[in-house]
Amino acid sequence: MDEVKTTLGRVGGRVTSRDGTTIAYERHGDGAGPPLVVVSGALGTAASERPLAKLLARRFPVVAYDRRGRGGSGDTGPYAVEREIEDLAAVTAEAGSGAALYGAGTGGALALAAVAAGLSAGPVSVYEPPYSAEAAARHGRAAELLGRGQPGAALDVFLAEWGVPAEAWPGGDASASTLAYDHALLGDGTLPERRLAGVHARVLVVDGGASPAWARRAARALTAVLPRARHRTLTGQTHEVAPHVLAPVLADFLAEERETSEAA
Repeated sequence: MDEVKTTLGRVGGRVTSRDGTTIAYERHGDGAGPPLVVVSGALGTAASERPLAKLLARRFPVVAYDRRGRGGSGDTGPYAVEREIEDLAAVTAEAGSGAALYGAGTGGALALAAVAAGLSAGPVSVYEPPYSAEAAARHGRAAELLGRGQPGAALDVFLAEWGVPAEAWPGGDASASTLAYDHALLGDGTLPERRLAGVHARVLVVDGGASPAWARRAARALTAVLPRARHRTLTGQTHEVAPHVLAPVLADFLAEERETSEAA
């Protein structure tokens, strides 16, 4: 592990995953913990998570990382969901004991898959994991276009899923190939009920009141499957949730879980 303090006050570092892949991360805040690991969704990086991380770092140490194939992280092939789980395990171990997880979009699906596979972590919060046939179909079309060597077209298909203009993701073509990884995470979009029923961490499932109806349905279905979950809708928010709206909700959930754990 190698950490370097940046001019903006955050700390950049790298860890090595089980298969030798280097995973880059950013650490925000220097509180006593327990820390929070932020898992970005499709196309996201540690850099794109900075606005949220900085807000949360006022109360908790926050570690955001570049999933493999993005930003400063490596990309050892062949891809497998298990390798991404190992990446998250390496980052969580670096973050510190009792680290909580927050995942956005497919990052939420990855966080839940990791905990279901046995990753030791604290409470988990997720924002609109896209467990749905609609989302899986679009990810599948994007993966097909990637296979044809058309990353730009794949990116357009993905962004159209959420009604996000291409200009909102400058440089998105550089990480478009990783959309195939998100497709692998989702499969056919079916909610993996049996696997998720084994997630015994406390989970907060959040969605946006202005998000597509299928995304809100998926959030409610996910909450019903998880043994220890609660659901929260953020009025007026879309899949591109405003960090200043989301941050206090996540912070309150983490604070409540810390108090519950300390009182037990």
